[in-house]
Amino acid sequence: MSTEEPTPGMDFVVTDRRERTDRRNHGDRRKRSIPVAVERRSGTDRRQQGERRRQVDPTTCERDYTDEEIVFMKAMDQYKRANRRPFPTWSEVLEVLRSLGYRLTAEPTALPGLPVQPAPNGTEH
Repeated sequence: MSTEEPTPGMDFVVTDRRERTDRRNHGDRRKRSIPVAVERRSGTDRRQQGERRRQVDPTTCERDYTDEEIVFMKAMDQYKRANRRPFPTWSEVLEVLRSLGYRLTAEPTALPGLPVQPAPNGTEH
């Protein structure tokens, strides 16, 4: 009786694979030297390109940032790297702003891009 035939009353089949060659005995394909059109594993070009990508806002690529904006972007980048937080919460963004010295010292103004709303007493704000 072959080991691959079910025995009456058994719900499973035992397969004997000892006769076959073991797949794990072949050489590791990652250690083979196979030529490629563009070497991408060195990391040198990739790191330089990534650094540039982090410094540029994709929606405003041609824009010149103010010194204040650059300081804020660098602080956010440093915070995200140090805390492994690619998407910080608004509370964390506020923490970074406060660490840069920003404090609420003036009366709030209208948010940029929103229409001016009349105040309940008839004046605009």
